[in-house]
Amino acid sequence: MPEFIYTAKTRQGAKKQGSIEAVNKEVATAILRRQGLLDPKVKKKPIEIKIGGDPKVTEKDISIFFRQLSTMINAGLPLVQCFELLEKGTTHKGLLKLFAEIREKLESGSPFGETLREFPKEFDRLTCSLVEAGEKGGILDTILLRICEYKEKSLALKSKVKSAMVYPTSILVIAFIVTAILMIFVVPIFAEMFSGFGAELPAPTKIVMAISDAFVAYWYLVFGMPIVLVYAIKAMYKTPAGRYQLDKLLLNLPAIGDVLRKGAVARFTRTFSTLSAAGVSVLEAMDTVAETSGNVIIEEAVINAKDSISQGQSLSQPLEESGVFPIMVTQMIGIGEETGAMEEMLAKIADFYEEEVDTAVDNMTALMEPAIMAFLGVVIGGLVIAMYLPIFMMASVV
Repeated sequence: MPEFIYTAKTRQGAKKQGSIEAVNKEVATAILRRQGLLDPKVKKKPIEIKIGGDPKVTEKDISIFFRQLSTMINAGLPLVQCFELLEKGTTHKGLLKLFAEIREKLESGSPFGETLREFPKEFDRLTCSLVEAGEKGGILDTILLRICEYKEKSLALKSKVKSAMVYPTSILVIAFIVTAILMIFVVPIFAEMFSGFGAELPAPTKIVMAISDAFVAYWYLVFGMPIVLVYAIKAMYKTPAGRYQLDKLLLNLPAIGDVLRKGAVARFTRTFSTLSAAGVSVLEAMDTVAETSGNVIIEEAVINAKDSISQGQSLSQPLEESGVFPIMVTQMIGIGEETGAMEEMLAKIADFYEEEVDTAVDNMTALMEPAIMAFLGVVIGGLVIAMYLPIFMMASVV
């Protein structure tokens, strides 16, 4: 049945608008008049052509949403009304759909924390655990602000780690493309020129020309293999054994491994501190921390530590035995356990290591710049020298 949108006035003079299904425009108008609406203006609802799905809801969107929700809850508004206001105040189609679905579940009596667990793409386990703890403790507005702060710090940390990975990757990709272009298009011109040289070519020139011939003959492999390699690594990362080996390799890489390790420690301590502050039990917090660690090696160490805690041991001892966490971290956690100030100690460690990530990124960039420049100099310079050696030999003969 066709759908129509309308605007009309109530008997009290208030403006009302909405949609209605009817056989045609005249029937829709008649139905509205029977409902007591005055001067109804009806027109057919335009057909919406959707290209792709709804826009993706990002972590930043969720962080802003929680901050707004915290303010409204703090002002004393009921949750359902909060979501009604949020729906009216957003133009983001993905968020609009999310808010509507959450509101419907809340209206049916579902608790807020349980409702969020039904949207795992938007709300991770940590967020749901914190919201449930806030509901139980009657401090939901405070917890939502803590989640905002956590997400903002987490996003900043991710951005730093990504920027550390992008620089060397982009330089190496550019170097590969430039080298491939030289080998496929430039070196063959020199090879043709040297074909009538009439003398023995230098060894470096022969090597470069042989590599160039391989690049020309198998150009599809030259450009295809890196793409295949990327997809192979992605497929390997999806398997438990493959992900374990890759995460282990990444943590042990020079320079990059230091950044990733410090980022993982900062994420671990920040998550643990946030959960502790919300009143989540240590064992439950360990499950959530392990899941959100972002690295299988860290996750394994946390799970082993949880098993040790359930047997009556301290937290710091199994973390130290894992060899994954720096000694300073395990010692500070040990002090926090002894003094009963675990939450504060974890927050201080997180602050320290978030700053350390900045320093590690700067150090890595400082180390990589000369190394990459030297690599490019050797590759490009080597090609140029190899191609010009026969010309220098011709000049010396003349």
